[in-house]
Amino acid sequence: METGSSSEFLDRGKAMRDGTGKRHDVSDAKVEPFVPRSDHNPKELKSWAKRTGFVSDYSGEAGTSANENFDSVGFDVKSVDDQREGGSSPTIEIDPVLGLARPNRDNEIEPVFVSKHRVIRGENDRVLRSKDVWNGAVGSQNQRRKIGDEPGLALAGDGDKKVGLRGNGDANGMTVSTNHDSNSHGVSAVAPLPEQKKEEEGVAEGDVKVNLFPEGEESSGREWQGSSGLKYSITENPGLVPLIYYGLQHYLSLVGSLVLIPLIMVPTMGGTDNDTANVISTMLFLSGITTILHSYFGTRLPLVQGSSFVYLAPALVIINAEEFRNLTHHKFRHIMRELQGAIIVGSIFQCILGLSGLMSLLLRIINPIVVAPTVAAVGLAFFSYGFPQAGTCIEISIPQIALVLLFTLHLRGISIFGHHTFRIYAVPLSVTLTWIYASFLTAGGAYNYKGCNPNIPSSNILTDACRKHAYTMKHCRTDISNALLTSAWLRIPYPLQWGFPIFHFRTCIIMTVVSLVASVDSVGTYHSTSLQVNLRPPTPGVVSRGIALEGFCSILAGLWGSGTGSTTLTENVHTIDTTKVASRRVVELGAAFMILFSFMGKVGALIASIPQGLAASVLCFIWALIAALGLSNLQYGQCTSFRNMTIVGVSLFLGLSIPAYFQQYKPQTSLILPAYLVPYGAASSGPFHSGNKQLDFAINALMSLNMVITLLVAFILDNTVPGSKQERGVYIWSRAEDIATDPSLQSAYSLPKKIARCFRWAKCLGV
Repeated sequence: METGSSSEFLDRGKAMRDGTGKRHDVSDAKVEPFVPRSDHNPKELKSWAKRTGFVSDYSGEAGTSANENFDSVGFDVKSVDDQREGGSSPTIEIDPVLGLARPNRDNEIEPVFVSKHRVIRGENDRVLRSKDVWNGAVGSQNQRRKIGDEPGLALAGDGDKKVGLRGNGDANGMTVSTNHDSNSHGVSAVAPLPEQKKEEEGVAEGDVKVNLFPEGEESSGREWQGSSGLKYSITENPGLVPLIYYGLQHYLSLVGSLVLIPLIMVPTMGGTDNDTANVISTMLFLSGITTILHSYFGTRLPLVQGSSFVYLAPALVIINAEEFRNLTHHKFRHIMRELQGAIIVGSIFQCILGLSGLMSLLLRIINPIVVAPTVAAVGLAFFSYGFPQAGTCIEISIPQIALVLLFTLHLRGISIFGHHTFRIYAVPLSVTLTWIYASFLTAGGAYNYKGCNPNIPSSNILTDACRKHAYTMKHCRTDISNALLTSAWLRIPYPLQWGFPIFHFRTCIIMTVVSLVASVDSVGTYHSTSLQVNLRPPTPGVVSRGIALEGFCSILAGLWGSGTGSTTLTENVHTIDTTKVASRRVVELGAAFMILFSFMGKVGALIASIPQGLAASVLCFIWALIAALGLSNLQYGQCTSFRNMTIVGVSLFLGLSIPAYFQQYKPQTSLILPAYLVPYGAASSGPFHSGNKQLDFAINALMSLNMVITLLVAFILDNTVPGSKQERGVYIWSRAEDIATDPSLQSAYSLPKKIARCFRWAKCLGV
């Protein structure tokens, strides 16, 4: 048949072709979609184009897709303003792709131009504007902007019309075809195609596949799709060799968060270098055990469990209690037993919170506006410790901070053999290089002072000439630790290795409140990680299950004596985003390696030999990263909302300022404690006095903790100040029905079948 106009074709044949190639009679009012033949020349479709406003892309492809209503994909087709510039009311023409009303054109088809920003425009420089990104739809025909205001629909380069939603050829593309109503106006139908293979097989000639979002962007209404580009998804098994490589890689990128806490705590507790090595080995062991437990019984997301910085500040408050300052005999063991008892009681409360279903209720009032400043306050709480400690060795700390920033920021895009080495291994690489540099300084005599003995640091405080250098030698020399000499080659951590836990009301109250803060921290991590691994967020039941298991893991930490509770490491979100590896098997194998390394006493001893000045400079970066990851939760709400900005700003400021008020009451601590530990001594000399010493200690301690005050202020303001769900960024959790009907969610969140049978009674745990 010779090419002709669409109207002639309809008048002559009164029939249309659908995607199967069958002919249908159109004598009645219902007209099937128009599909031009492949040999038609779009330039000759003048009469049909005039009536419908069809815009050709001159690619020569044609076809059909399934008939869908606009409502199924959120398209709006509304009436348009009858007024035009200097004329009477025009004939309304509907764009076949967007369904937008357009003024009349002449008989010729308007050429389409694709700008360098991949924006489709015509002669009048008009842009087909996308609708609000919240629902990911296209509409609002009354809003037209100049080029550059907002990206419109974009086609693939070189005339290719097969483009996915994210502009990367993804299979989640959409096929757009034109249907005709009885008035011959073009109406588009959009059918989602889940797989690329099906998309290619089921597309007849003439299909036009349109990219609704510019490259690299997605609709927030489809936010569960998360980021793309993962090497391995959560359920994939990359094979033995890649498993070993990626497992070690995952934990090496988190090494600073896993093992540096004892370098702060143990010396403050009066422990020896050998004690530091043993605590590090214990932390490695517990991190491996708890990560495997969480992978099978918790949320089942690829999350690393370990000693959290959430517990570090309250631990320092307890360590610096007045009654412990004058202890000389077994001071380390006594304080560790005190911490063990407090952690166990706080963890039992966390277990009850998850198992009873109370966590599901709390999820309704815990929003990103609460989580963001709370997690940020965890990192900001150590500003008085970070650089004051690192500043003792400027010649080491400044190069260390500069190196880690250079690797993570300036060299993050450099790929070596297909791996972003500098971005993934920023911390271990920078620590290794700086440690070698510090060893040269030590060997070269940079820290040798006349009459001072580096092998016996305590003897240097006896003479006035060495007293001022003793602190520098202790924090900067690389040969000051004797952990490698005194530690055993093989040592297996065991429960109650420091003695039986001690339970006191005041410390138990502190850790109970802190466990609530840790739960809020984990809620934000669960949600962010689920999006990183391209999954819908977990259900409230799955979140409750994860919190309950974290409580159980913290009980184990209390029994083994790591000094802190066990919780999900917030930095894990950054690790997954950097490595693009989200396989659950990778995390499990890495956890097995942690257990193996914990049995090697020399591994913990090697880490314990890191100079304290170097460790403090690494922690400056890690604490800053935690603060940034916390604030990143604001992306789920409206960041520019005055309500949200005020709540976050006030909660952060008061979270730093109110503890500073309690910390200024230090007449007794200032003469005994080092300056960097004075803020953690407020519990014994704070302004709150009720006559009950146990209660006074607990209240003064809690009010001196930045994260506790920040959580309290943000929680009250967010739940009392009016605001829409969109504005507040309320976390959208999946439903139990979603897991029941979606196989991908079942494999990601559901417990193994044999285990699930034992917990059928616990419906609140999302089993």
